Amino acid sequence: MQSKTKTLLAALIAAGIIPAASAADIKLGVAEALSGGAAQYGASIRNGFELAAAEINGEGGINGDKIVLVVEDEQGKKEEAINVFKKLIFKDNVLLVFGPTLSNSAQAADPIAQASKVVVFGTSNTADGITTIGNYVFRNSVTEADVLPATISTVKEKTGLKNVAVLYGNDDVFTKSGYDNFKKALEDQKIPVTTTETFAKGDVDFKAQLTKIKGTNPDAIVLSALLAEGAPIMVQARQLGLNVPVIGGNGMNSVKIFDLAPGGASNNLWIGSPWSIENQTPQNTKFIDAYKAKFGNAPDQFAAQSYDALYIVAQALKNTKFSGNIAKDRAALRDALPGVEWTGATGPFKFRQVNDRAGKPAGYDADQAPIVSVTRDGKYVIEN
Repeated sequence: MQSKTKTLLAALIAAGIIPAASAADIKLGVAEALSGGAAQYGASIRNGFELAAAEINGEGGINGDKIVLVVEDEQGKKEEAINVFKKLIFKDNVLLVFGPTLSNSAQAADPIAQASKVVVFGTSNTADGITTIGNYVFRNSVTEADVLPATISTVKEKTGLKNVAVLYGNDDVFTKSGYDNFKKALEDQKIPVTTTETFAKGDVDFKAQLTKIKGTNPDAIVLSALLAEGAPIMVQARQLGLNVPVIGGNGMNSVKIFDLAPGGASNNLWIGSPWSIENQTPQNTKFIDAYKAKFGNAPDQFAAQSYDALYIVAQALKNTKFSGNIAKDRAALRDALPGVEWTGATGPFKFRQVNDRAGKPAGYDADQAPIVSVTRDGKYVIEN
């Protein structure tokens, strides 16, 4: 009788009359700038997450459970990032929130996740102070403080530069933090600054600042900018005959620079990052090939970091015992994350905990060494 019952049940399931039992979904929030000026970063980040999710789910998910990404557009705006975080945390009940794209938005929205005891995991935030918000704040994007000294040191060694001019955006958390770290690195390495010029987000004409810079005859330009302003700065610099090296921060590390500053204008841009498209490790080659096959173009640093981030979280999820209580499960995931070590597209990775301003343990930064590359004829060439 029991055998007949099982046979009948199987037949009903096969006919679609009774739904088959399905694995539980693991909902993870993705808050990224998919429109507006930062969308060129956000789109790459979303692609990285989608590729990793497809691979992980295709290999059995998390102990048989499927990862579901709940994606929201925070538009690169602080107010919208706050709204999106509230939706993902309180309405969608996600286990974790990835994002937001820009450091400005992270400074505004991450405190909501911290107060709600929900892990927020940044894959593109590199400004100082973000992980000091609290112990639910993580990122795998290597900070400007870690990367910029190595970048400057490599350029100095390779080109023999003796002085630099500095140009930075003074109305953005990320570009201001980049300037602060550039300034410290230049002082530490005893490299004189010929002049310091500023611009604002949304500016399109930089000829006045670049003309002043040219008049000081620098050996290189140190540039803390996002790509929207950084690419035209490079184009206009070359038009003025400023063909010196440009030393950029995290915001300039994208293959899109070759489209936005064409015809050789993008040449001689020096960037430090844990990821390079020219790094021929098995994990990176696998990622690049899979990304090209899925999206039809080459990935950038931001796609690589989000791709690795989901794999890092997946390792923590596999070591998390779920209770069915969302608050307890969020806390369990937080407790599992710090111990994850992973080798992916960006190389060997682990977390290091930072202290807040009072000296108490807070969030977690990436512990990774940067690769320094320079652009030549539409390619990044590794130099260190």
